Parts: sequence; structure tokens; C-alpha cells
Amino acid sequence: MTIKIAPSILSSDFARLGAEVAEAEASGGDWIHVDVMDGHFVPNITLGAPIVQAIKPHTGLLLDVHLMIENPERYIADFVKAGAGMITVHVEACVHLHRVIHLIKEHGIMAGVALNPGTPASHVQEVLDDVDMVLVMTVNPGFGGQAFIPGTLRKIREIRSSLIERGRPNVHIEVDGGITKETAPLVVDAGADVLVAGSAVFGKADRAEAITEIRQSFGG
Repeated sequence: MTIKIAPSILSSDFARLGAEVAEAEASGGDWIHVDVMDGHFVPNITLGAPIVQAIKPHTGLLLDVHLMIENPERYIADFVKAGAGMITVHVEACVHLHRVIHLIKEHGIMAGVALNPGTPASHVQEVLDDVDMVLVMTVNPGFGGQAFIPGTLRKIREIRSSLIERGRPNVHIEVDGGITKETAPLVVDAGADVLVAGSAVFGKADRAEAITEIRQSFGG
């Protein structure tokens, strides 16, 4: 499976967001990751559907929208209309997870499920046949620039093994948090194939060099 790099605009310069997104694409990014936080599910407030709509004309890449919010089902249609190509919701935020995943898919886009570091892999077992991606948080969600949590590698391996056993090896496993050229080889070896990189890309003056360094770290 080809390894994808998804630059996270949470670490970009919001004053020039359109240009930042375009530069991330030109520099070799595969998806654009959009972290949506509501100040309730996580202790921070970030972006909403209007931002997704605003950046959509500046890139041809898939907009990978990560909803770290309560009651995400209320906002699915808004993000789809704004241009999301993938919407991921947290198992911890959904009382009726199966229903929410299928609501996303009914809008004709890909659906993902996310797990916080303290949530075991077993909590997504019942929806592995329904999702297009599992997102493993490798830091506690809420803020960019945090250090990678090594214990999450075991969870990545467990989920990849479960997907293979179910005959679904092409379901993506995305990792979000603390991804650098040092940690990228570890998560790829564990079974991840989509790497969210925030400060590791947007924190560097040369974004193309930053993305290349991450790819070279795992032989991509």
C-alpha cells in the first residue's frame, strides 16, 4: 500500500491559508488534513466548514476532515457540502457510531473512525467492516506540536492485523500526532499508511524538503 503524507493545516499560517494549502500540494503532500475542534470534546477551538469551503478551490487534493467534536452527526452535511472528501469521527464522541459512519457514506464520501490514545483497539472492532479508514491518535487530541506516544504502536499493529483477518487490507490506517522523520518509520512498520504531519511540514521553511525527509525516513 502506498504511504500517504497528509499535511495538517492546524500548523499552517492561517493568515495565508489558501497559499499554504497550495504549497503543501506542490511540495508533495497527498491529502490535506483538517482538524476540527469544538472546545468541548477537546480543549481547543479551531476550524469549521467555512474554512473547508475556503481552501477547497486552492487544492485538488482530498480534504481529510477530522471531527474532534461532540454530536458530529449534526455537521456531516455541512462539511460534505463544503468539500470534504473524507470525514472521520471519534468513537468516544458517537453514541450510535454505526449510524454516523453510514450517514457519512450516504453522502458519497469516505468515512473514518478515530481512537484517542487511551481508547483500546477493541472499541472499533464492530465497525471495521464499514469504514474506509481508522485514525489512531498518537498524541492526546487538542493541540499541535505534541510528542509522539510510543504505546500507540501496539494499537496500530492490532488494528492492521484485524483488518487483514477480515479480508480488508486496503482500509487505511492514519496516524495523527508527533509524526516526524524519526517516528514515521515506526508507524509505517506497525501498519499505518496515512501520516498526518503538522509542524513537521508547516514548521519548516522548505515544505518540499520536509515532506521528502519524512518519505525517505521509511524508504518511500
